[in-house]
Amino acid sequence: MKDNIPLKIVPMHLKEANEYVELYHRHHKPVVGCKFCIGCEYEDIIVGVAICGRPVSHHFDDGRTLEINRLCTNGTRNACSKLYGACIRIAREMGYHKVITYILESENGASLKASNFICEGKAGREIWTGSRKRDNGVPREIKTRWVYYIKF
Repeated sequence: MKDNIPLKIVPMHLKEANEYVELYHRHHKPVVGCKFCIGCEYEDIIVGVAICGRPVSHHFDDGRTLEINRLCTNGTRNACSKLYGACIRIAREMGYHKVITYILESENGASLKASNFICEGKAGREIWTGSRKRDNGVPREIKTRWVYYIKF
């Protein structure tokens, strides 16, 4: 593919975004609800999705923080950065003050860095299911929290 491929952001329904996550996400399952979903298209083919909603942690659920709960692509160059940028622009228009997301500690966060997110460091434990300790399919690994502070 070319370096400057024409990617386009499109709105999506949660059902469609979750179907994409089911097919392509390496370690997460679909989500139950959201505030909004967007897709990234290349030549009318969806190459990635972002599902955004309330923060999962009640510590961050202040009404002004948006969490990117899922971001998933098929590996198309620049699709992750395009989706992160669109999520930030939409969050700003909706009146959010910051956007957060989490990645596995083993992931490098290149697209987050390219989108001007700041790594706040380690977050949570290896398992995020509380005292139940059930296997939810997510790798047993520490996560890192990334944040983008929206300037108005």
